[in-house]
Amino acid sequence: WLRAIMSEHKLSPRPGSTASTWRAARRTHAIRRASTLRAWANWRPEISTESLLLGLSLYFTLACNAPFWRALLAGRGTEEGTLVYVLAVGIALTALNFGLLAPLLNRWTTKPLLGVLILVAAIASYYARQFGVYFDPDMLRNVVRTDIAEARELLTPGMFAYLLALALPPLFVLQRVQLRRRRTARALIVRATSMALALVVALAALGSVFKDFSGEMRQHKEIRYLITPTAAAWSLGRVMTRDVAAANTPRRPIGTDAHLGASWQTAHKPLLFVITIGETARAANWGLNQPAAARAAHDTTPKLARRDVINFPDVSSCGTNTEVSLPCMFSVQGRRHYDEDAIHASESLLNVLQHAGLRVVWNDNQSGCKGVCTGLETMRPDPAAFPALCPDNHCFDEALVDSSRSLLRDAQGNLVLVLHQLGNHGPSYFRRYPEAFRRFTPTCDDDDLSQCNREQIVNSYDNALLYTDHVLARTIDLLKDVEDKYDSALVYVSDHGESLGENGLYLHGLPYSIAPSEQTRVPMVMWFSPGFAARNRLDLACLDKEAQQPTSHDTLFHTVLGLLDVTTSIHEPALDLGAACRR
Repeated sequence: WLRAIMSEHKLSPRPGSTASTWRAARRTHAIRRASTLRAWANWRPEISTESLLLGLSLYFTLACNAPFWRALLAGRGTEEGTLVYVLAVGIALTALNFGLLAPLLNRWTTKPLLGVLILVAAIASYYARQFGVYFDPDMLRNVVRTDIAEARELLTPGMFAYLLALALPPLFVLQRVQLRRRRTARALIVRATSMALALVVALAALGSVFKDFSGEMRQHKEIRYLITPTAAAWSLGRVMTRDVAAANTPRRPIGTDAHLGASWQTAHKPLLFVITIGETARAANWGLNQPAAARAAHDTTPKLARRDVINFPDVSSCGTNTEVSLPCMFSVQGRRHYDEDAIHASESLLNVLQHAGLRVVWNDNQSGCKGVCTGLETMRPDPAAFPALCPDNHCFDEALVDSSRSLLRDAQGNLVLVLHQLGNHGPSYFRRYPEAFRRFTPTCDDDDLSQCNREQIVNSYDNALLYTDHVLARTIDLLKDVEDKYDSALVYVSDHGESLGENGLYLHGLPYSIAPSEQTRVPMVMWFSPGFAARNRLDLACLDKEAQQPTSHDTLFHTVLGLLDVTTSIHEPALDLGAACRR
């Protein structure tokens, strides 16, 4: 074998020279490797744009849509007709991808656009598989408006490995192929014919299984947001067009008739009202919601339990992500009259309080107020001012309390202070609390949840809740310290919940219609100083009894107006949790 190789390449080692023979063999292998590399380097096949698009459409259907196929086929098993159903839907998806993208492609746009779509498809596939993400407009709005710190925590080694395996092969092919050029008239005819054929094929394929497919889409509309990359691209386009339109439209004023009620005329002190918005805290793990026996073993709210708070154990959120819930809970529409466009086009509860003459300040430790604080004073903890609480330029929520102290030096005016927490924002729960609060172990100390078991993930999450308990207790203690200057109160409510492995789901953001209770049930507590309760004639025992009834984010708007005795025509007493308890 060696002699044959050396003969082919005219190599003639000395007879009997083993070293020369192996050197010649190595040289031969080197020559062959070089030849192979040259062949790959010179591989530049010429292909038509339509053939390239068809190949990538098949790639999207077969390689990037596993979550879609899993959801579509859930419960069908191996019943007769399943294979035909899969083939028909697969052909239709491929044809639709082809038909939708074909009009956008030309000599200059083909490679850049398809390259971006390959990356989008790979990224969407990863997060759909890993966390059960549905790429509806609300989720894409979250993606667009997230900050660098939140985004960095999602960029894990596992994600990059997945992207390399899924996206690198088609990107390599895309880079190497040469697009065949045609005369303009011929190119237009071929493109139009191929698009028409794709439409016919899609309609025929869907028509063959229309009864099953249409029924599935009617019952589970959210499945369409798993189709990759079409759903992500469509949702992004919708978000961008709506956000541009909203940015150019002034918010509609509401509650402009708001004024302070009769209790303000007899008050002897200014008022300090704190609204703390939690992040990703779920009711299922909130210690105050647990039986005494469960709290004794694993209590996430030990400090609040000692501070005479009123706990609301059954509260439903407006949405399953911050982009929906935060504007919704401060809106007059709420979940019961949910209208995304109307909510984003209108002023919020905080603007109504400002119309009544109250000073309102938003103190943010997250990715912004999502439009709720438009036109109001805003602030953010300065990492340089609190180095112990802000390691790596990333502040723990205690910095919200300490940074707010400067607002309390002037006791002459009334203040409504909103504290927007980072709370339990995932997946990096271990980054939400100082080391001193690492009480429940073992913990998940990795940004990639796939590297941890469920016990570790839950323990890290509960440690973050334990820290929220500490922050709220510190806030109440601060309010107690200024009781000689202010009549004060605190309302805490989380924006949405979180899945921690139930039914294989993690994080949050599922469409509300299919979201589990872990993502839609949130904790809420209230605390009132004696002076605040007296000036508002508030019966706390009555309110504690009312708190045991189911409620929702929809009540926040009207309850705050009632607690602050702000009179306006848009106040609905039926949604005011304290209305029945004011004497």
